[in-house]
Amino acid sequence: MAQPKMLKLPEVLEEIDMSRAAFYRMRARGKAPKLIKLPNGHLRVRRADLDAWWEANEVTQAA
Repeated sequence: MAQPKMLKLPEVLEEIDMSRAAFYRMRARGKAPKLIKLPNGHLRVRRADLDAWWEANEVTQAA
């Protein structure tokens, strides 16, 4: 079984164009993508979780 693609926090921050401080504020409000904390303390985000977060936060424009 293939492992899901895991992104490092700096990769996520670059993709969503956000500072680490702003990300942690968003995380404290429960609005950040789901994080996985590894035994060494590093954080990862599954690609699928980040894609789902993008879709959940997509704003549609009224015509």
